[in-house]
Amino acid sequence: MSGERGLFSYIDKKEILSDLKNQELSLTSSIKDINRKNSLLSNNLDLDFIEILIRERFLFGKENETIYIIKKNEN
Repeated sequence: MSGERGLFSYIDKKEILSDLKNQELSLTSSIKDINRKNSLLSNNLDLDFIEILIRERFLFGKENETIYIIKKNEN
């Protein structure tokens, strides 16, 4: 029941394993997100992503704002 190979030790180790698996999934997801963002900035420059970065970093604009683009009619 007790000791290094006991039931209580087994339950504790099972909980630790579960926590580590959850942490691994979280870190894997974070790495995928970082790799995706890196590819948007390096290979094919994505102007929409750059606009998002500018708005977040420089607090340009407000959250949940609606952007309207008005094109000048050249007739």
